[in-house]
Amino acid sequence: MAGSGQKITVEIPSWDLKDLYTGPDDPKIKQDMDFAAKKAKSFAKKHQGKLGNLDGAGLGQAIKEYEDLSEVISRVMSYAQLLFAADAENSEVAAFYQNMNERATEISSETIFFELEINRIEEKMLVSQMKDSSAKKYAPWIDAIRIYKPYQLEDNLEKLLHEKSVTGRSSWSRLFDETMAGLRFDVDGKKLSSSEIMSRMSDPDGGVRKKAAKSFGKGLDENIKLFSLITNTLAKDKEIEDGWRKLPRPVSNRNLSNQVEDEVVDALATAVKDNYENLAHRYYKLKAKWMGAEVMDYWDRNAPLPEADEAKISWAEAKDKVLTSYNAFEPQLAELAEHFFDKSWIDADPREGKDSGAFSHPTVPSAHPYILMNYHGKTRDVMTLAHELGHGVHQILAAPHGHFLSDTPLTLAETASVFGEMLTFRGMLDAAEDEKQRRILLASKVEDMLNTVVRQIAFYHFEERVHDERRGGELGAERLGEIWLDIQTESLGLAFRFDEEYRHFWAYIPHFIHSPFYVYAYAFGDCLVNSLYDVFQQGHPGFRDKYLDMLKAGGTLRHKELLAPFGLDASDPAFWQRGLGVVSGFVDELEQCF
Repeated sequence: MAGSGQKITVEIPSWDLKDLYTGPDDPKIKQDMDFAAKKAKSFAKKHQGKLGNLDGAGLGQAIKEYEDLSEVISRVMSYAQLLFAADAENSEVAAFYQNMNERATEISSETIFFELEINRIEEKMLVSQMKDSSAKKYAPWIDAIRIYKPYQLEDNLEKLLHEKSVTGRSSWSRLFDETMAGLRFDVDGKKLSSSEIMSRMSDPDGGVRKKAAKSFGKGLDENIKLFSLITNTLAKDKEIEDGWRKLPRPVSNRNLSNQVEDEVVDALATAVKDNYENLAHRYYKLKAKWMGAEVMDYWDRNAPLPEADEAKISWAEAKDKVLTSYNAFEPQLAELAEHFFDKSWIDADPREGKDSGAFSHPTVPSAHPYILMNYHGKTRDVMTLAHELGHGVHQILAAPHGHFLSDTPLTLAETASVFGEMLTFRGMLDAAEDEKQRRILLASKVEDMLNTVVRQIAFYHFEERVHDERRGGELGAERLGEIWLDIQTESLGLAFRFDEEYRHFWAYIPHFIHSPFYVYAYAFGDCLVNSLYDVFQQGHPGFRDKYLDMLKAGGTLRHKELLAPFGLDASDPAFWQRGLGVVSGFVDELEQCF
């Protein structure tokens, strides 16, 4: 069982996790967990039932102790999560991940009282405590906790929910992950992983795309009862807990954790849905014409355009394209991004058993982020690299605020990643050798934006309907497929033909399982960055410094405060239309090619 991730190929890297631990058998893991267990008990003995009587300095010190303890646990859990993502089929890795999860839950159950008691401090007393600088430092973190005050349950219920999570939600999520990682899809006698099959669905050869899509759909169909059970169980679990907490809507908990108002999310979702025809329908009609068809098959959605040069982009070239683009905007960003390559903080090698997605895990401020992706040498993979490096750089810049204040709400966590994509796209566009290459790059960018904005909001509406209907009883695989096809047809338009097996494609989306309603954060980030980039192009004074300050703020400021220096306001419906207008402008430009 490799703890540091060995090189699979000469070129494409795997990460080295030794900055966290040297391996699952590293004695430091047991030492850290034993220390955390002992510290949690003494912390509870010292502070439980006493927070409302502390002065400001005492509250600040208590929070600092809690933060330090949480970081110890998070370091271990980050390591376990990274190991599992890189090798989910390894039974020893899976057992290690589960054991660490259970131990962490057991330890943290001793301290669950702390945040509950913070919500019980009288407002007048809290105002007095916050006058002390050591407590005031944590004001954004306290605000993020107290926003849950109306939905907080009695302490023993909160503790029960917390302790049972390892045999509830977490176990169902693990079952989904292990099942998806273990699936193999037969194409011409070859058994392909989900990452490999998804890569083939953007192959230049339509026959290759069709075989991949059909095989993927068949594999999902063979497991659809299990995926339906997981989805129904987690939706019911969420309904029960939301009901006890008296949360008004299925999305409410996500909005609270994202520190964004319901009306802002509603405005975003409405604006995107109102633009389905102007954006997705219009572009895909154009793409169908470009490909010489009236209607495309669903496996043509991410197909390269007929004129596209599908020569593989080497890892070295991808690195150069991204770092050059980052450097042209702000050298400090490129310098930070280069650490990920030089210090083996990236796992990009596509291999069996590995998570098919992509992420940048912040781990803990005392360490550094790690990036996971699957690099197949396509332009889209270069954009994924630019995206995840944006996350990583953002996480490094925010880390000095500490474990509690460096974490950025999801709605703002996509800012640097999408901005990094935009920088790389613009760099590649400027370097285009002719008008044909420029057109191909522009079309590729439009497709990425549609995948980020239209597709993710369609996912959001799929979740809304599933969670709403689940309240009336269990949804069969047939009904889940019907909802999926309705939503896809509505968002993508009539330019596509959806075969029977496509009704099961909802089942592979991990966000539906791991983090309900997470998906709108992608659209939030994309539209936000489009508006930001528009401000940048118009020569906004001091933009680079303001942008760096925005990233460095981490979780210390909210979206209104972060956007104000740029003259932007996400609560204004025109804000979303401005971001969508950038996508529409690109489609306008492509239409002029015909």
